[in-house]
Amino acid sequence: MNDHSLIARPEFECRLDPLPALPLEVALPRWQRLWRHAALRKSVILLLLLVLWEGAARWAGNDLLLPGAWQTAQAFAAELANGVLPARAAGSLVVLLKGYAAGVALAFVLTTAAISSRFGRDLLSTLTAMLNPLPAIALLPLAMLWFGLGEGSLIFVLIHSVLWALAVNMYSGFLTVPQTLRMAGRNYGLSGLRYVLAILVPAGLPAILSGLRIAWAFAWRTLIAAELVFGASSGEGGLGWYIYQNRNELYTDRVFAGLAMVVLIGLLVENLVFETCERLTVRRWGMQR
Repeated sequence: MNDHSLIARPEFECRLDPLPALPLEVALPRWQRLWRHAALRKSVILLLLLVLWEGAARWAGNDLLLPGAWQTAQAFAAELANGVLPARAAGSLVVLLKGYAAGVALAFVLTTAAISSRFGRDLLSTLTAMLNPLPAIALLPLAMLWFGLGEGSLIFVLIHSVLWALAVNMYSGFLTVPQTLRMAGRNYGLSGLRYVLAILVPAGLPAILSGLRIAWAFAWRTLIAAELVFGASSGEGGLGWYIYQNRNELYTDRVFAGLAMVVLIGLLVENLVFETCERLTVRRWGMQR
């Protein structure tokens, strides 16, 4: 063997000059950085819709059929100032929370039974196949016969609108839990309700939150529609009755103000409640982008 092959070659190191620091304005223009915020993009979309609305109203030229966005905003501010809209919205939300909470509790019970036994699984499958396609508002005449013209009938149809949509999503979420987590829970001796709360609910939380979102939307629109019927029947209700009453009195701008309140509450619940829950749970835990 040649002696020269045993001599280690000297190391060669090439030092590179650091790249010049680029200011953030050069790396990404300001408008692009602002456009990355979802709140700004949604605000632009809402502004465009308002402009289109105002343009359509001016083109129609009939305030009775289609009041403009500015006229509706004036009616909205006036009804807020006199306390009518907040009172009607509060009345609707109180009934909604009662029905929503009852529907969530029943959905959890049915889904837990479906996970725990074969009979519970067959029961949930049969009931959802039968009752999930049935519109909640179609049960309102029966609810009025059974519970009278009061809050009980509204809560009944709200439970129906929440229960099946949430149960389907919750059960699907439980089925997607990895077998490894299931076995880990069993090895720790968890069973029954403790097993569901400690293993299945955290692992299936994305599907559960999706079901809660869908159930909220179903419940909110079902309540407004049911209150419209109750307004015609007994003169009671919240935002639905407010819309019905002003439609009869031909205050179309107030009708649109009531509809704007319905939309505003929906946006607030979606962006403040559900978005916050997702950000603090499934997104923070890396379960969802």
